[in-house]
Amino acid sequence: FFDVKKFGAKFAYTMDGGTVRELSDETFNAASAVLHFKGRSIHPGSAKNRMINAAKLACEYQAMMPAHAVPEHTELWEGFIHLHDMKGDVENAELEYIIRDHDYQKLTAKKELMLKAAEFINTKYGEGAVTIEIKDSYRNMKEVLDKDPTAVVIAKKSMEELGINILQEPIRGGTDGAQLSFMGLPCPNIGCGGGNFHGRFEYCVIDELELSVQVILKIIQNVAEV
Repeated sequence: FFDVKKFGAKFAYTMDGGTVRELSDETFNAASAVLHFKGRSIHPGSAKNRMINAAKLACEYQAMMPAHAVPEHTELWEGFIHLHDMKGDVENAELEYIIRDHDYQKLTAKKELMLKAAEFINTKYGEGAVTIEIKDSYRNMKEVLDKDPTAVVIAKKSMEELGINILQEPIRGGTDGAQLSFMGLPCPNIGCGGGNFHGRFEYCVIDELELSVQVILKIIQNVAEV
């Protein structure tokens, strides 16, 4: 719903990062997947060669996902397939995943792996045993910012002038700037002193928050002098 044309800026910034040292021009490419498993419930006493347990199909599917490519075993530019919700019984089961990678080709490979695993389940248990829906969520804003790095260059200059030792690493997530960048508004991310995001131990360092204000003011000054 953001009107980029009405906003009228050549570039912008989000403040959605950790330490004030952070300057980020790279996010994940992101997708999500939802799988529905259909079983056949039969009385356990007479279920031999007849019952199909949807909950077990879901477990079998998850077992085909790469054990190393999960959030708890990856860092920096390493992508993952994250099972974040599951529910089910004998007749019906559902798995929900998020899929992430900084490299879009690698993200595509992960999606293809998930489709192939679903195809295997259907071949083994019959067509319709599982259905899968995969949707793209957002793209890596580096695709845009590499073509027009003006916002990154100005932010870097401003931070250096304030004596900040810049930490430039990929964001292991997304920002509103990722969407805005592909809408025609290049939008890197700068830190504001936060940490442990989306958890009960989330925090913000006040001294860094105050320094991030100085970063903004310095950016404004440098843009005005261009």
